[in-house]
Amino acid sequence: MVRNTGPRPTVTVRDARQADARPIAELIKQAKADAMPWLPVVHSLEEDVAWVSAVLLPEHRVRVAAVRSDHIVGVVAARPGWIDQLYVATPHRRSGLGSVLLADALDEQRGAVRLWVFARNAAARHFYESRGFHAVRTTDGHDNEEQEPDVLYVSD
Repeated sequence: MVRNTGPRPTVTVRDARQADARPIAELIKQAKADAMPWLPVVHSLEEDVAWVSAVLLPEHRVRVAAVRSDHIVGVVAARPGWIDQLYVATPHRRSGLGSVLLADALDEQRGAVRLWVFARNAAARHFYESRGFHAVRTTDGHDNEEQEPDVLYVSD
């Protein structure tokens, strides 16, 4: 195995643009597949791109982490009182990038912040719990498209 011992590329966090809709959709789709292979895929990539463009970007504050400002490796989407999306590309997981994106989103919030996590996503649950979120409700999955049990978390 060859290890990359060179410096890591510089990652910057910036506001997302409409031109980022496809890379954001691709990142979310791939990150979900890598982290949650058991999760049903309920939309095509084209449907996801349309949703990012028409719903996520206009209705949320979306920030992306990018290498060379154009290669998106992380995304966070928030609205008042909620974080609705937080995904990091698999090669960048456990690099601190998720913490940076979470802190960036929380900086804009006032009061408690809520978010949903799939119950079987142990890594995400640990991530949020170790950053001061606690579970307040579980569901049987009938309220989400994937029909997968989830957990509502709230920040301290």
